[in-house]
Amino acid sequence: MPLSHPMLPINIRPGDLKPFGDTWLLEENLSRGGDYSSIKFGELIDRAVGASLAHFLGDLPIIKPNSNHLLPSDMNAVEVGDFRVVGGVRPQNFDVGYRPDGVRFAFDSKTLNDIESVGKNYQNMINDLATEATTVHTRFPYAVVAFIVAIPRPALSEPQESALIQTLERMSNRSTPQDQPHLAEAVSLLIWDPYTGNIDPDVPTTDSSIRIENFSTLVEASYTARYKGLPPH
Repeated sequence: MPLSHPMLPINIRPGDLKPFGDTWLLEENLSRGGDYSSIKFGELIDRAVGASLAHFLGDLPIIKPNSNHLLPSDMNAVEVGDFRVVGGVRPQNFDVGYRPDGVRFAFDSKTLNDIESVGKNYQNMINDLATEATTVHTRFPYAVVAFIVAIPRPALSEPQESALIQTLERMSNRSTPQDQPHLAEAVSLLIWDPYTGNIDPDVPTTDSSIRIENFSTLVEASYTARYKGLPPH
């Protein structure tokens, strides 16, 4: 299928986020179980990324992968759900993928959901992102690896906010397959307001590469540069 469409912006609406916000406000946290858990929040992001990617790749079907299988059931489909990549560092599960002839695209969503989690875990999360990018790129150097990190606005404050933004900016925009493998082709930081469901319009700043508005543009540019004109595109 040709690359016939631009990659659409990631569509996460306030109405989608508000029920998670209502749940968050009860305990100032999202649990790992229930209809509006941290797991379901990640799945919301994953579906939005999968829909945008499938449209960009020529309106491909979207399938649920079998996490126990190392190959997709449909080689020319976008996978949304846990799938396993045996990479150069360790086996790793990702949330959205496209693997027609090996890994061409791998995406993972990350959520930190309360003040304590941000304070204790944001540096470990950054280490995980770098390791996940490395494990894919060392085996598949042409792969496009992308991440979205989502944090509720009340849970993020200084000095963690500035440190997180600066580090994620350094990790993003891997523009060529020769760049360092721990970098990612696209990284976005999504700060959301549990009171309204709105995404913070001011953080990161408008000139930052890790704003959610830039995610699809970065993915499309990297994928097109590496695969346009090559089967199946």
